[in-house]
Amino acid sequence: MESKGYLKGVSKDWITGNFLLTFEVEHDVSSQLTSMAGKTLRMTVKQWREKRSLDANAYYWVLLSRLSESLGISKPRAHNIILRKYGQPETFDGSGAYIRIPDTEKAEETALEASTYHIRPTSQVVAGTDGVDYRTYIMLKGSSAYDTQEMSVLIEGLVSECKELGIETLPPDEIKRMLMTYEANRRKDG
Repeated sequence: MESKGYLKGVSKDWITGNFLLTFEVEHDVSSQLTSMAGKTLRMTVKQWREKRSLDANAYYWVLLSRLSESLGISKPRAHNIILRKYGQPETFDGSGAYIRIPDTEKAEETALEASTYHIRPTSQVVAGTDGVDYRTYIMLKGSSAYDTQEMSVLIEGLVSECKELGIETLPPDEIKRMLMTYEANRRKDG
């Protein structure tokens, strides 16, 4: 069972030493609770984050498929090209993340076809102690981790690229509606 709710109270059972938590949920869960009564439960409580709008996410992937077909390249390559142009850097504790990979055409091709990581090349190349040159890359967040603003930038960038190639896109007002829905869904759950 997953539900959006609010922590309303905390108390301690002084006999058992356990804490009692009281939650308020937004919809009727009574039918699910009946089957759980008396059973040991695994519980995870975390701050609610609204999932991205399926409309906006689905539209991104439809357009990306059209772009990859138009360019004659794979979807992972098209996704990485768009992320490199319009994507967001990955951060850890507020700092950017960087990696160095060999400055070769093979390494760059591998990076462009990757689907488990996303990186953007910089102009910084350093000579390794092994005699190989290494290029520094900025690590990028995968689009599944994007918030509303980041997704908006990504979709608007992809739409721009598609228009340049004559790929049909939705009218601007429909794209705006999708992005507003995306934002409203994220704000609702803060």
